[in-house]
Amino acid sequence: MTSKTTILAAALGLFLSLPASAQGVAKSWGIAEFGQPKYGADLPHWPYANPDAPKGGSIVLGAFGSFDTLNPMIERGSWPSSIGLTGATLMAGSADELVAAYGYIAESAEVPADKSWIAFDLRPEARWHDGTPITAEDFVFAFDFIRKSGRLFLRSFYDDVEGCAAETPRRLKCTMRTKDTMKPLVAIAGLGPVPRHYWSQPGRDLTKTTLEPPVGAGPYRVKHVDPGRSITYERVKDWWAKDLAQMRGLYNIDELRFDYYRDDTVMFEAFMAGRMDFWEENRAQRWATAYTTAAVTEGRIVRRETPDNTPRGVSGYVMNTRRPIFQDIRVRQAINWLYDFETVQRQLLYGQYKRLKSWFPNSEYGASGPPTPEELAILAPYKDKLPPEATAKPFEPPVTDGTGNNRANVREAMRLFKEAGWEVKNGVLVNAKTGQPFAFEILMADPGFVRVTEPFVVALKRVGIDAQIRVVDTAQYKVRTDEYDFDMVNLGLNFFAPPGPELRSFFSAKVVDVKGQGNFAGIKDPVAEELMDKIVSGTDLSTIEATTRALDRVLLWGYYIVPLWYNDSDRLAYWDRFGYPRTMGKYSNGFPTTWWLDPARAAALPARR
Repeated sequence: MTSKTTILAAALGLFLSLPASAQGVAKSWGIAEFGQPKYGADLPHWPYANPDAPKGGSIVLGAFGSFDTLNPMIERGSWPSSIGLTGATLMAGSADELVAAYGYIAESAEVPADKSWIAFDLRPEARWHDGTPITAEDFVFAFDFIRKSGRLFLRSFYDDVEGCAAETPRRLKCTMRTKDTMKPLVAIAGLGPVPRHYWSQPGRDLTKTTLEPPVGAGPYRVKHVDPGRSITYERVKDWWAKDLAQMRGLYNIDELRFDYYRDDTVMFEAFMAGRMDFWEENRAQRWATAYTTAAVTEGRIVRRETPDNTPRGVSGYVMNTRRPIFQDIRVRQAINWLYDFETVQRQLLYGQYKRLKSWFPNSEYGASGPPTPEELAILAPYKDKLPPEATAKPFEPPVTDGTGNNRANVREAMRLFKEAGWEVKNGVLVNAKTGQPFAFEILMADPGFVRVTEPFVVALKRVGIDAQIRVVDTAQYKVRTDEYDFDMVNLGLNFFAPPGPELRSFFSAKVVDVKGQGNFAGIKDPVAEELMDKIVSGTDLSTIEATTRALDRVLLWGYYIVPLWYNDSDRLAYWDRFGYPRTMGKYSNGFPTTWWLDPARAAALPARR
């Protein structure tokens, strides 16, 4: 299950309150940061789910890389992204809303008028897979562990949560460090329990990696593990939550197996050969040229494009400003002038993508065009600390005519290099004072991305830069990015809408030297720091949107990244075995959560493929 099909409750909200008590406490079946709910408490099922969908069958999916642990709570190790299938949270999101969360393990929540705490009443039927009741103590155990030993990114969501306590076995109360803001309350609604009874047994240690499947509480349990190669999940047929309205018609397939591949091309060939059932295409060339087999033309493999309205994060070549060669903004600008997106788009991407011009694309949080009056008002106190362009004009990455002849761009790049103290000697770009050659390595984990990076490397070499591509396996990639052991790295950064404390993990100077955080560029900008504080403490959605756009402009004009591209549609290919609802969630294609195996199609396909 991908991040598009599971909306993190920490970034969501819905405040559907019942009449307040005399003490000013509102009791609801959900919480919200902003606005009103789309669905009421009488929801029979999601409109994008089929409550009569048949259950059963098994499918095989692909995953890239490898894994060496089933414990996603700690920094160490690489875990399967699909492990979330075994878990559950206090509240769950809607695929139709970015700011909605409905009761899951919690059947209701109470919030006082000053929003200084939140209390959850847990469902009495909520059970771990071994039959043990889920209690408030399991959430306290989870929160305390994250705060003390959990992944730093997880900790960032709960920065403004003072603590959680079990008032009774079925009542959890969490107090906040803040007042009059729903953000930390919404964050804690995304908390999942950890089975204290399981981890307190002799020989078990949550601070260590493990390949022993821990007991879960979600719709699936781990059935089989082949370390680093595959992981298989089976549907829990007596799952405690299966009759909840918001779970009707979901999780219909009995068995999901994820086979791991270290090469994207090999994984695609496995799909085309029938060794996998579903494929989400991320290569323009393949989508344009590789689906010409008989299986496609005869309809055994179905191809669909569906709209993708999900807010995106930025992707690109991130420059590590911890490295001296990238600390001068003019150098970072120059490198941007050497990237020829239009030629890559024409020659390699088949015109299928849009150029990234924001750190928060495909959303209301990303800057576009000239600054709005609201953005200018937010940036006004910092005008002397910003480049003049940040408040005067829209950010546009350098462009070419797409012919490959970008001499004007190269001249501008060389002018910037010269201003920054670099010059060409004997065909090599060197530091004018020290003679140090300009050289760096581009780190990546996906061999399939080498093809679209090579033209950039050629352009760098033409001006005397010794640029090299280094492809490593996913485990080494994680270690090196966790420790910021790279010059330039090809990666993508996702954000949650509305953005919150996780922004500090990506952009705060306070985490520049903290391993395992997301500030890969090493950004140390006091203006960005203050804008993040305003976003996190914001209580008005339109102000948060405008402030995030202002932050976007600060980041863009810092030239920390060579922005690449994004696609606002999902390209799906699958063997014709599936059924799916006619109505699709606004922010999700639904696979595999709302899909099912069609008995007639599934029976007919083996004879056809």
